[in-house]
Amino acid sequence: MTMRKTLVAASLVSVLAACGGSGSDDSSTTPPTPDNSFSFDATPMINNLTDNVIVAGYADLAAKAETALQATQTLVATPNQANLEAAQDAWKASRQPWEQGESHIFGPVDSMGIDPHLDTWPLNTTDLQTALASNASFDAATIRQWNDDVQGFHTMEFLLFGDGVNDNEKAIGEMTAAERDYLMAVAEVFRDYAKALDDAWQVSHNPQDTNAKPYAELLKAPGSSDNTFYSSELAVVEELINGLIGIVDEVGNGKIADPLGDAVGSADTSKVESQYSWNSLADFADNIKGVRNVYQGEFSGQADQPGLIDFVNAADSALATRIAAEIDDAIIKIQAIEGSTGMPFRQAILDDDGRQRVQVAVDALTKLQTSLESDVLPLLSRWQQ
Repeated sequence: MTMRKTLVAASLVSVLAACGGSGSDDSSTTPPTPDNSFSFDATPMINNLTDNVIVAGYADLAAKAETALQATQTLVATPNQANLEAAQDAWKASRQPWEQGESHIFGPVDSMGIDPHLDTWPLNTTDLQTALASNASFDAATIRQWNDDVQGFHTMEFLLFGDGVNDNEKAIGEMTAAERDYLMAVAEVFRDYAKALDDAWQVSHNPQDTNAKPYAELLKAPGSSDNTFYSSELAVVEELINGLIGIVDEVGNGKIADPLGDAVGSADTSKVESQYSWNSLADFADNIKGVRNVYQGEFSGQADQPGLIDFVNAADSALATRIAAEIDDAIIKIQAIEGSTGMPFRQAILDDDGRQRVQVAVDALTKLQTSLESDVLPLLSRWQQ
């Protein structure tokens, strides 16, 4: 009996040891960590986004800035209602590629200080009105030396549309000769900055350096020996994703939330961008359409081009589809703020029902931002290049 118990005990010890039971330090039995890495060739995507989204957008802006200048010159030469409305339309048309381009507001638009030159807000109406009342003559060289808050998009907007309090339909009889002259000078400066931005991407990112490459070439050739901006494709993709996060955050938590306030009594219409033209909702929607451009890899109707959706899809197809849906939903919710009456944003934030629609849009933007930050950005750490 004693020998039999000993043999049984020995057998049990052998079995436990083989199974990695208590007391075993055989590290080979530790469950392996799941490999959730993924592979993705980013070169076609980066090339497409650079050439057919970013550069195409800035080229469109430069062309529309030229058209806006020509419309302004026509208005000054022949000041009638039709020419004023044509200049208003040209302003709105140039606003679209700029607002969509805020989804990738890095590179020359930042390093050359072009963003504040074109789009400083709020406008300094006090200094602007003082200048208009001075009976001075205005030219582009003079305006270019003045502060950013009396030039750019919103100076042109104020001169073209009026103060935007009761309407956005300025009559030609309300426009003074001084306003027309100032408008033409500002439009020329605006055209020049838009062209400089386009040139920075397509000709040279540093006009002071004859050897400086186009910024587009730097974005498409990360890691090259003379590229001090991007060390790898990962750095480029990270820049692109952070660009999307940045504008979604700015629209939801800045452009919309700041004037909205906590209640009707704390709403502040003075903080509403593009309030003179009542173009605010179009601006906000275009900002998120710019996100969609980068995500889908499309601009101006292109199709089947690689975008960030392909990067996300390589890691998680369900996530790729969800992000696309959240982008579309945010655009729809922003556009729905106007309700059935076409209510402008500056009025919606003072209206109980309008404020509810605004909050729905903010919630959609918050959801999208969270997804980009928590689900898309972390994919960079899983990407095996």
